Amino acid sequence: MKRIGPPRGIVLALGALLSLLLFGLQPARAASLQDIFSHHDAASRLRVDHSAWDQLLAKYVVAGKDGLNRVDYKRFKKEGAETLKRYLAELQKVDPARLARPEQLAFWVNLYNALTVDVVLKHYPVKSIRDIRLSSFLVPGPWDAKLVSVNGVQLSLNDIEHEILRPVWRDPRVHYAVNCASVGCPNLQPAAFTGENVEAMLEKGARDYVNSPRGAQVIGVSLVASKIYSWFAADFGGTLESLLSHLRRYAGPELAAALARVTRVARYEYDWSLNDLR
Repeated sequence: MKRIGPPRGIVLALGALLSLLLFGLQPARAASLQDIFSHHDAASRLRVDHSAWDQLLAKYVVAGKDGLNRVDYKRFKKEGAETLKRYLAELQKVDPARLARPEQLAFWVNLYNALTVDVVLKHYPVKSIRDIRLSSFLVPGPWDAKLVSVNGVQLSLNDIEHEILRPVWRDPRVHYAVNCASVGCPNLQPAAFTGENVEAMLEKGARDYVNSPRGAQVIGVSLVASKIYSWFAADFGGTLESLLSHLRRYAGPELAAALARVTRVARYEYDWSLNDLR
């Protein structure tokens, strides 16, 4: 029996047209924050002025004999909050795409740390940053709240750390640079990051943390480590051996010898108490 209907070519053409209409009208996939903020200018000589933040850190961050840097939030709130507010306003005028990579990294780390201190000051006194619930009463901490605008894009602390710093740089030392205002966190350094010192600061942060009990301890053949190494295991290689290799790179002689005996992880720990000078 002869088929009655339009020629096959017309059917195919109509199908293609319909597909074009349907899919062509779909909104384009939104660019990720990594896509938006991954651009840089390798030849750039631009420098961001972090001197105000540097002076605030030098004044209010106190290095303890126990290896933990604490922040004098009480004095900071009374004397330095307005200076910090102005510094954050200036950072929001910066276009990171015009910066070279080292200057970019310093920009994002300083922005993250300054925002964290600013949030704490606005809610101080608090026992823990987790008590500052900005995005939802059910969600602890301020990390999901949009706190700042860069190039017209509203960003949260989580955006800066997990959508920009970690995926763009893919450097585990980023974890030693950003500070979450907690005892268990790597130190807030008493100096600002800059394009010139960023590499040295990353190395110092790693050494300080790895060699502190907050970072790693060895008991017999068991490792007691910061939860940072569990939460972000993939950033440190994803295996016990890769983590041990990372720790050995920064460990002092005594810790390095102890790490050589490790065969298992006993537990991961983290202290969310505010890193307050009290």
